[in-house]
Amino acid sequence: MKSERDFPALVAPGPALSQDQAARAARQLTLPGFDDTAQRRLAAARVLVIGAGGLGSASVPYMVGAGVGTIGIVDDDVVELSNLHRQITHTTANIGLAKTTSLAQAAAALDPNVRIIEHNLRLDSSNALEIFANYDLVIDGSDNFPTRYLSNDAAQLSGIPLIWGSILQHHGQVSVAWHEYGPGYRDLFPVPPAPGTVPDCAAGGVLPGLCGTIGSLLATEALKLIAGIGDPLVGKVLIYDALAASTRTLEFARDPHSTQVTELIDYVLFCSGSLPEAQGISAKSLAELLTAPDAPVLLDVRNADERAQQHIAGSLHLPLPELEAAIDSGAELDQIPEKVIVYCARGPRSQRAASLLANRGITTKYLEGGLPALADVAAQLLAEPAPTEGARA
Repeated sequence: MKSERDFPALVAPGPALSQDQAARAARQLTLPGFDDTAQRRLAAARVLVIGAGGLGSASVPYMVGAGVGTIGIVDDDVVELSNLHRQITHTTANIGLAKTTSLAQAAAALDPNVRIIEHNLRLDSSNALEIFANYDLVIDGSDNFPTRYLSNDAAQLSGIPLIWGSILQHHGQVSVAWHEYGPGYRDLFPVPPAPGTVPDCAAGGVLPGLCGTIGSLLATEALKLIAGIGDPLVGKVLIYDALAASTRTLEFARDPHSTQVTELIDYVLFCSGSLPEAQGISAKSLAELLTAPDAPVLLDVRNADERAQQHIAGSLHLPLPELEAAIDSGAELDQIPEKVIVYCARGPRSQRAASLLANRGITTKYLEGGLPALADVAAQLLAEPAPTEGARA
């Protein structure tokens, strides 16, 4: 493992600072070891942030404030009421707005001179390398394992460092995968956990301030890499326990037996373990089926607050965490018929639910593109539930 003096500054310094840039950076230009050249490196840097949720909404403002010149934001989600307890850069007024737009507005309000690029899409194997090619480094603040493995592999193939963070309940982790200088995410986690063994934030919860702590650490690691200061977390993972108010650092090395990354793969399938691959159905095809006399049964696997805003008329409701818990416990699924089409907000949750149900002998398909795709072709099939409607239909 290389020492801190072996890590070069990632970005070459840009032009001389403007008067406004110098004034904004006045308090960090006085830091020992940080000077005008370091600040010009920040101004010239291009950072991609994956996820505009808890970690992204915490890390982006600190990078904007520090003077990072260009920040790209990748996310295909919208702001929801249940986000606001921890994703505090978003506001109540922005509920329903794309998270990339909401976070871009907050960034522009902090410093209108910073260039914000919105990638309002879902990162996958078909677009990751093209997007990564325009940035110097990547921060992964995503909330799912397929994206984490995708980010690691795409950063490695692109030859740029990846700073990744994860949070759940009251624990958080931060590390740097810079394959030219040390191990990556796959060296620490060679294979994803078995499906259903690690809950997401919706099922397991998350302490709000944890997002700020881990998000600011992600931003700090980015500033260190860009400016060439300090000792970045290459070959080390920082583990934070909020309830114990404690941190520890675990060192790890390259796995000599790890599989060489040569291309991007289907990461949803990679992380699904031995589950059967789910079959999709297009929104147009589903709309045609729903107008037929023998219309299929639909299952909504989103959370209750999402369903309360909009759902497909007549659909059943069982949130994915509850479905996973029922399947893990071996419970009967009497409420679900032998054939069902599953939908969610975008597709990944319904794809996983369809695979889980297929493994139990239920014939399933999932709606490709989620509820918005159906709304585009057959908005008349959507229902606006009464405010007093319960969690299930």
